[in-house]
Amino acid sequence: MEKQQLNEMLRKLHEELEQVESVDDATVSVLSTLREDIQHLLSGKGTGSPEEQEPISLRLGEAIDHFEADHPKLSMAIQHVLDSLAKMGL
Repeated sequence: MEKQQLNEMLRKLHEELEQVESVDDATVSVLSTLREDIQHLLSGKGTGSPEEQEPISLRLGEAIDHFEADHPKLSMAIQHVLDSLAKMGL
């Protein structure tokens, strides 16, 4: 998958994140971290070493678990991004 396609997926994920309305403290924390990760990836700064990518992949996986029950569409969008990153070797 090309970076352009990944950027489009990340933009769509960011839009999905903006749609989340019911937020508790844990959700605020997860959303904040995901937004930072997305901005980091979109800026091109997050495509470095595998060591750098591992924490982002872990946080995305944790976000999937967090949103799975209450926000399945968002959880699925995060999973697509995570799968794409894995296919790109990131």
